[in-house]
Amino acid sequence: MRLNKSTGHAVRILIDCAKAGDQLVKVADIAQRLDITQQNTFKIVHLLSRSGFLASMRGRRGGVRLARPAAEIRIGDVVRAIEFTELNGREAGASGGLSQIVDDALEAFISVLDQHTLAQMAQSGQALPGSGTGGRSGKSAGRPAAAGSSRQQRRGPQQAVAR
Repeated sequence: MRLNKSTGHAVRILIDCAKAGDQLVKVADIAQRLDITQQNTFKIVHLLSRSGFLASMRGRRGGVRLARPAAEIRIGDVVRAIEFTELNGREAGASGGLSQIVDDALEAFISVLDQHTLAQMAQSGQALPGSGTGGRSGKSAGRPAAAGSSRQQRRGPQQAVAR
């Protein structure tokens, strides 16, 4: 099973906070260290705070930290909080026996993650495999940063000069 990028980022953010101990960590610093856009980092931190994994403090000296010890945070709980899939919200019996098989497989997958804590992951320095955590999220691959540069890329060097 492949997890979405937000889940991988969420685990990495929690690991970063676990390594900081009781110190408040600025969300912008987390984004920079983990190479995640600030917008995505704020969105994920908000989800983690609402789910009870992070405690946040507003203001100039504010930041985030773990709401409870890393040894009490199960990775399966984090996945459940971030990966709220349509599998949980669909009507019973909509797909017949297939839906029950998929539900059972999903529960088996998450039950393995429930056997591991954030403290274990922080200690080993791992993130979730298959969670698509490479690169900065929120930016489309191959999409140029500025409109002017995209015209040059499409026309090529000779045509861009010959306007």
